[in-house]
Amino acid sequence: MHLFDQDISVTPKAPYFFKANVSENWSINGNPNGGYLLAIVANTMMTHSDKTATPILTANYLARCLPGEVELGVEAIAQSKQFNRFQTRLLQEGSEKIRAFGTFAIETDECFIKRYEADPPEIAPLDQCIRFPQMPKYTLYDNMDVRLDPMCAGWMENKLSDTSEHKGWIKFTDDRPLDMLAVTLAADAFPPAVFSTQGMAAWVPTLEFTISIRNITDTQWLKCRFRTRFINCGLLEEDGDIWDENDELIAVSRQIAQYRKIAG
Repeated sequence: MHLFDQDISVTPKAPYFFKANVSENWSINGNPNGGYLLAIVANTMMTHSDKTATPILTANYLARCLPGEVELGVEAIAQSKQFNRFQTRLLQEGSEKIRAFGTFAIETDECFIKRYEADPPEIAPLDQCIRFPQMPKYTLYDNMDVRLDPMCAGWMENKLSDTSEHKGWIKFTDDRPLDMLAVTLAADAFPPAVFSTQGMAAWVPTLEFTISIRNITDTQWLKCRFRTRFINCGLLEEDGDIWDENDELIAVSRQIAQYRKIAG
């Protein structure tokens, strides 16, 4: 079993009630990554869904979640021939930390139109990209290989860009296949795009995260682009598009996050 599968596993305790253990292996400065937490939640929903295609997942992060035991309650809120919809609450020590919603569709071959009005990102070859460094307490990057295009990695040497954009490559360090739950993690595994123009001058905690997964790939790497256009009133958005090595669109995402100065 791959480490990721072990760390998103859930144990049923009663109908629609589960327990899980939030691992320290997918953390940013000691805080479990939001995409990792959503993968646990999505894994819980999927235990009750007979439909698993093109999932749409939205999480509201209500309070800080720490490594350790959590409880998850799943509620089926709508079911039809085409869709299953769920609400899930993640609790730790009796306090709700995440409220999430998931929509799962039937498998279908009715994709009668494919039209992309945006091109896949142009990213430097892997051997020219800069791997995000492994650091104490940033365990996510022990387990995810993130390579930033040199054009947007200057902030790591205090050379800031004019555009809040990150683009690059990502895969598991242990080469785990890239299924739906892996894509959920990958969509939140890059450093915040705002770092490219502002540097690591602020804390960027996610308030809400939505991902719409369109395809599953059999390529080893994903190539990603994340962009922030507006920072004001202590908030920002980050829009992402995720592609495979064959330039097929895999997912689109949006985060709303706080932009908070790091205490000096």
